[in-house]
Amino acid sequence: MALQSFLSYMSLEKNYSNHTVQAYKRDIEAFTLFCSLEYQTDHIETIGYGLIRSWIVELVDKNISNRTINRKIASLKAYYKFLLRMGEIDASPLVKHKALKTAKKVEVPFSEREMQEVLSRISYDEGFEGVRDKLIIELLYATGMRRAELINLKLDAIDLNSRTIKVLGKRNKERILPLLNSCIVHVRDYYSERQQLPVIVDKQFVFLLNSGHKIYETLVYRVVNKYLGKVSSKVKKSPHILRHTFATHLLNQGADLNSVKELLGHSSLASTQVYTHNSIAELKKVHSASHPRSQE
Repeated sequence: MALQSFLSYMSLEKNYSNHTVQAYKRDIEAFTLFCSLEYQTDHIETIGYGLIRSWIVELVDKNISNRTINRKIASLKAYYKFLLRMGEIDASPLVKHKALKTAKKVEVPFSEREMQEVLSRISYDEGFEGVRDKLIIELLYATGMRRAELINLKLDAIDLNSRTIKVLGKRNKERILPLLNSCIVHVRDYYSERQQLPVIVDKQFVFLLNSGHKIYETLVYRVVNKYLGKVSSKVKKSPHILRHTFATHLLNQGADLNSVKELLGHSSLASTQVYTHNSIAELKKVHSASHPRSQE
């Protein structure tokens, strides 16, 4: 009962996505199962830090990454914080827990040349799907929106007259993004193809399958991987890397961090700062090539 109340709180009060809520549920249920099998107790509300530490040790022994373990413990921490708030416990067993050390995750963005090639030089499939797929890549790169934001984009969110697009981000936070001229051209091309679909089921959504239903997460990943794979040899080719590329290219061209933060829909500047290491690398190259003493 406490777990269900917690999940409802995360969904209704905190406005977390269903994907995130289900991740919390899986983590907490996994720990509950561990306590039941190893310590014959299902009441994780009353356990001490020692049991949690035992679970961490087991996860490490199973070669689970520190990053994943930290995420699982973060789920427990949020649960105990909720129980504390509801008066179900007097103190969280994780109050003094320190996260495991993790290696800094470096994601390599696509180069400007690769993006120019994928949007201007390669061929896309004929007909509706090809036009749709090109617009998917164009919008992800030109706006920096998240995959989920693109999937849930509605027709009334795109205003071609004002050249803007309204995006509904995490926790239902709205932001308005400018549309490039190239995007507007591709949107009109796509709308023309979309109108010719024999059946449209999910009428309010922008991006559809041939069947007229809304697109899904795996399809967006496949589209990005397929077409970027034609111009790039990078191992990771995903919608998130396109978002990363958007931010990096803006910073390389002189955009200030706060502006990029607003465009990405980040709640804090710290989230945006992870994208700066690539722009710093670019600045180092410019500095080395331009400074009078660089050759000495």
